[in-house]
Amino acid sequence: MLALVGVYFLVGGLISLVIQPGMAALIDSVRDGTLDFTLTKPEDAQLLVSIQRVAVWSLLDLLMGAGVLVTALVRLGNAVGLGEAAAFIGMLLAGGVIVYSFWLILASLSFWLGRVENLLEIFQSVYQAGRWPVSLFPNWLRFGLTFIVPVAFATTVPAEALTGRLGVSTLLGALGLALLLAVMARLIWRLGLRRYSGASA
Repeated sequence: MLALVGVYFLVGGLISLVIQPGMAALIDSVRDGTLDFTLTKPEDAQLLVSIQRVAVWSLLDLLMGAGVLVTALVRLGNAVGLGEAAAFIGMLLAGGVIVYSFWLILASLSFWLGRVENLLEIFQSVYQAGRWPVSLFPNWLRFGLTFIVPVAFATTVPAEALTGRLGVSTLLGALGLALLLAVMARLIWRLGLRRYSGASA
């Protein structure tokens, strides 16, 4: 449970630090046409909109998550070997990619729908379910938190990797989902750019 709470705060800190501010700014810039300024720059526009705003105060969540994880590691003692540590780092990175891609897909819907802030708020609320192991929920909710809104891959799966409870199929599934969502997010982003007319329209 300590490892899970630590991962929850780490990923939540990453969301609050970079992802949420950047995606909220993307939605605003699509609506008011100021995305033009980003698109004229020589760097990749997706990268620029992803890191355009940073909420520095959210570093506290990252530090708190790291502190809770260290406490969990101390309590686990010798139970964490090199394999568990490598799987944990891999699953934490995969979880970060999954969450970022999901947020980018939701924010990119603003190219078609205009205002999608409510979708981002709903996802942020659903993410709070990640502070508990996904196995505690009923089957229908477990399915939703794993495949529809992939919160489980961001929190529960890295914690399971750290405690040595992660199966190979889940590990491969998380890596595959991270790759799939990253490709989907890029495609939806590029399709949205084609639809974007800018401030001059």
